[in-house]
Amino acid sequence: MRKIIVYNIISLDGYHTGLDNDVSVMFPVMGGKAFNGYNAELLRTADTFLVGRVSHELFHGYWPKVAENPDSDEWTDEQREMVQAGKSVKDIVVSDTLVDNRPNIRIIRRADVYQQIAELKNQNTGKDILMTGSRTLWNDLLAHDLVDELHLMIGNIVLGEGVPVFAGKPPASLRLIGVRSWEDSENILVRYEVLHK
Repeated sequence: MRKIIVYNIISLDGYHTGLDNDVSVMFPVMGGKAFNGYNAELLRTADTFLVGRVSHELFHGYWPKVAENPDSDEWTDEQREMVQAGKSVKDIVVSDTLVDNRPNIRIIRRADVYQQIAELKNQNTGKDILMTGSRTLWNDLLAHDLVDELHLMIGNIVLGEGVPVFAGKPPASLRLIGVRSWEDSENILVRYEVLHK
């Protein structure tokens, strides 16, 4: 059975983004080697990237620029590594409005999401399914017992306000499976297994 792994960066006080879903407040935390390097590590263990429409559009507005000109001094080694690791990963976007005919992108409508995600997870072949961003989607999948692990990178910023990492109170019990830090980073990674009902 395949695992759905949710990986997100959060502020020390538990916010996913700033007010009005402003992700730019997290840039000081995301700029380090730890965030991008760990992204690349996870991408190498996955063959599917599951996102909602907003995150899909955000990522596809940024990462193709790195892929098109990888030798530019504008990018870090970790960003280049992420692009390389992500080349063999297929996108699945959950959206009722997105139209995208590229061959490596599959769109799932919201009415079908639980059944189709459960079918993906139950496949005997395939690697992990990775989710980054997409707070609304992964909170919904967590509430429906479809998420297997949460990997939360806690940054060294306190926002004081913003969009909380958890939507409502998803009924989930977690077991700590790992904690990690990096010498050149103020971030800490906590990894939890979701204890299924």
